[in-house]
Amino acid sequence: MQNGLIVYSSKYGSAKKYAEWLSEDTGYACRDISEVRAADIKGMLIFCGAIYASGISGLPRLKKLISAHEGKAAVLCVGASPFDAEAFEKLKERNMSGKLTDIPVFYARGAWDESKMSFTDRTMCKLLIKSLQKQDPNTYEPWMKALAEAAGKKCDWTDRKYLTPLLDALGKQAE
Repeated sequence: MQNGLIVYSSKYGSAKKYAEWLSEDTGYACRDISEVRAADIKGMLIFCGAIYASGISGLPRLKKLISAHEGKAAVLCVGASPFDAEAFEKLKERNMSGKLTDIPVFYARGAWDESKMSFTDRTMCKLLIKSLQKQDPNTYEPWMKALAEAAGKKCDWTDRKYLTPLLDALGKQAE
């Protein structure tokens, strides 16, 4: 079996859930990125990070780990919005620069639960939702529509099917 390590940065649990599923499917160890040193990484490195305000959590730490890592790597971004190719390309352009440019990036849909959000995150989301309510819903981008539909609800869109493209790229089959 090839050596590998799955690291994650997860504020509310979806990225961690995907990391644990990947660990089950690949046999690679799984750890929070804050607990990992460059010397811990042998072989494949898979990073699972949540998307917040068009940034990927844990990315600064990943950049430090990648700079000392000579092996292959992949990134799985986890967001509350449904997949949108244009938005995904913008996310990659904004976040995957320097040593991260050539790393393959994948997307998985996460969850939405305002009751688990920090006060700051909940307040920011409520302000964003309030601003959306002033717009014509016919002009919404996909993420806006998803946000408007999820507001005030608990939604869990996590699904192992989102791991298929990444597992295929690794040459692994989901169990």
